[in-house]
Amino acid sequence: MSVSAWLELLASGLITGGIYALVALGLNLQYGLMRILNIAHGEFLMVGAYLTWMAQTTLGMSPLWMVPVSFAVMMALGVVIHWLCFRRLSATSPNLDIFEARGLMVSFGLMFLVQNFASWMWGGDLRGYDYLTDPVKLGAAQFAGNKLLVFALALLFSAALIFVLRHTLLGKGVRALMQSPTGAQLVGIDTQRLHPLMFGIGLGLSGVAGCLLSMAYTISPSMGEPYTVTALIVITLGGFGSMGGALAGGLLLGVVEALGMHFSNPSLKALLSYSVFIAVLLLRPRGLFAK
Repeated sequence: MSVSAWLELLASGLITGGIYALVALGLNLQYGLMRILNIAHGEFLMVGAYLTWMAQTTLGMSPLWMVPVSFAVMMALGVVIHWLCFRRLSATSPNLDIFEARGLMVSFGLMFLVQNFASWMWGGDLRGYDYLTDPVKLGAAQFAGNKLLVFALALLFSAALIFVLRHTLLGKGVRALMQSPTGAQLVGIDTQRLHPLMFGIGLGLSGVAGCLLSMAYTISPSMGEPYTVTALIVITLGGFGSMGGALAGGLLLGVVEALGMHFSNPSLKALLSYSVFIAVLLLRPRGLFAK
């Protein structure tokens, strides 16, 4: 393989990995902070993708304008879902284990609810639109302009979340709750406000990921579930609760998949992902990047 071919292959993996990281960061935020393993997380990515497709095809809006809109809409929806479902579960569950089990069942219900709503609303056909499809040359290699934009924005949002969590007062409160919920409440951190806000931000990031995906790929009502599974693999790679680990794990998994599919068979993508997942669980159960 030539140098340019290697660069294009690695870039393809990094672009996919950037989306993986963005989805995983939102899910990791929800689970690490509230112990909500939101299996429906990917379905809201799908909703964000459809909202962007609708805005572009019916209103002629640029998908870039839909990035903050998707984040805001999904974040508001996340706050409402937390208030309607998980707040009540938290109040009525006698311990954390029961809350996790009940939350998992509720998120399964949400997954089927949103998926069926999307099928009823938009049908089961593949949808898409053309956006920045002209190739961009970087040295000897060339890449699709929309995929480069997707990668840049995914990294930007991921880095922004990590910066907020590490360098702001809000982020210190979130990290304190992740480390010791009881201790954080004893020093005055208000979980009643922080939990729905962070759940909403997690879904907001999922909506952004869907918006970005729609710029470069076709979309369908069933597209969300594989991204939820991939996000769980990425979180396992990076370590539960580790945001930097989720970013690194997403990029690593994207590159591993790209290399593996190139040298074997594209149909083995799921096998590659699960092989990495099982190997990390057996050899480094706390994750590759956990401290």
